[in-house]
Amino acid sequence: MDPVKFVERNGVALEGGRGPLASLAETIAGGPIRGSWWSHPKGREIFRATRTVRDSTDVLVCRLLDGKVTYIHRRLWPAIIRLAHALDKSKLAAVHEEHAPAGAHRVRSIQFPKWVPPDVSQAAQRLSEEEAISQIGNWISKYLARMPKPSRAKPRR
Repeated sequence: MDPVKFVERNGVALEGGRGPLASLAETIAGGPIRGSWWSHPKGREIFRATRTVRDSTDVLVCRLLDGKVTYIHRRLWPAIIRLAHALDKSKLAAVHEEHAPAGAHRVRSIQFPKWVPPDVSQAAQRLSEEEAISQIGNWISKYLARMPKPSRAKPRR
């Protein structure tokens, strides 16, 4: 299985754990994982797959869903950006791992919207909120702050 294609097909997926969306780790394992995927018999395969996804320039790695590592494929970035005003922006920070030659690594985050490419921002502006929700899926509604309804009042003169 190509893990980046898995994320592309799903649009948004979890690295591991349980939640409202598909989990890369559980998909590779073939079902629910008890405890940590690190101790699963397919743990090494899962680890390699997570590194492949994390290294892809087509996948945003963040912690959008309940603080869990969340993968968002580039095709949905405009929709996520369009709804960012109603999401917890701290959970939209891009998570990157840097590996030192000696083997040590550190996790660094790039705050939203610094990681957003200009073409994605422009595409987001062309979407309505309804289109963005439709592209992502209704599950996103749980994570949206109460969005104001469009005003029907006529402007005063």
